Amino acid sequence: MEELQAGTVVSLMVDRDAPFGYFLTNGEEDVLLHKKDLTDEFNEDDRNTVFLYQDHQGRLAATMTIPTVQIGVYDWVEVVEIRHDLGVFINIGISKDILVSKDDLPGVDHIWPQKGDVLYCSLKTDKNGRLFGKLATEDVIRTISKPASKKDFNKNVTGHVYRLLLVGSFMVTEEGYIGFIHESERRQEPRLGEKVEGRIIDVKDDGSVNISLLARTHEILDDDAKQLYSYMESRGGAMPYWDKSDPDDIMERFQMSKGAFKRALGRLMKDGKVYQEEGWTYFKNE
Repeated sequence: MEELQAGTVVSLMVDRDAPFGYFLTNGEEDVLLHKKDLTDEFNEDDRNTVFLYQDHQGRLAATMTIPTVQIGVYDWVEVVEIRHDLGVFINIGISKDILVSKDDLPGVDHIWPQKGDVLYCSLKTDKNGRLFGKLATEDVIRTISKPASKKDFNKNVTGHVYRLLLVGSFMVTEEGYIGFIHESERRQEPRLGEKVEGRIIDVKDDGSVNISLLARTHEILDDDAKQLYSYMESRGGAMPYWDKSDPDDIMERFQMSKGAFKRALGRLMKDGKVYQEEGWTYFKNE
C-alpha cells in the first residue's frame, strides 16, 4: 500500500472520531480530518475523497476541499504573502497557504512576485516530505499555450510573466500565446507573476510572439510630454533639465531615455509651451 503523501488526493475510510474531527485511514496510516475541513459530502460510514497537506504544526492532515493544484497538476494561483527570508506564499484554496521557496525565485527580490500576482504552479515535497509550490517549467507552459497567427500582429494583449532572463522576460497572454519581451521593449523589468499589458510586434513561425510593453510612438510622445509637463507644474513651471542634460540624470528622474526625453521636450517646445535657458526648462508665459 502506498504511503500517504502531502499534495495528493486519496480516498480514505473513517477510522475513529475525535472532539476536533475524524481520523481517516488507508489501513496502515491515519490522518486527521479537522472539522473545519469537512464538507456536506462527508460520509462517516464510507470512503471520503480528501487532499493531504501538512497543518500548521507540520502534521499530515486531510481536507475535503480539493485544490486545482496538486503534485503533478498545475494551475494559476495567487500570491498572498511575501517573506523575504523564506519566499512567497500562494493560496491554493485550502486553509493553509503554500510556500514557494526563495531558492526557486529570482536572485534579486525586487522582481519577486508581489501580493496579487499569479504563478502557474503545481506542488512538490522535499526530502522531509514538506509541501512546497513548484513553478512551471518552459516545457509545462508550452503544453497550455496556443499559436498566434499573422493577423494578431500589432494586437494589444494582456498576460502574466512566467520566466525572467537577463535579455528579457517571457509571458503567457490571456489567449495562451507565449510572448517574449526583449529588455529594449520595456521601461523596467517586470516581476515574476506580474500582469502586464503590451502589443504584439512580431509573430514567429512557431506561433510564439514578440511583445513590446512600450506604447506606440505617438502614445509614447504624448505620455512622455505629459510627464515632463506635470513635473514642471509640480515645481512651479521650471525644471533643472534640458536637452543637454546627462542621460543618467534623465533616466533616474523620469525613467526615460535621453532620446525619448528630447523628443518629448521638443514636442512641448513645438507646441509653444516651454523654452530652455542655461540648463533649465521653463513654462512660456501665454
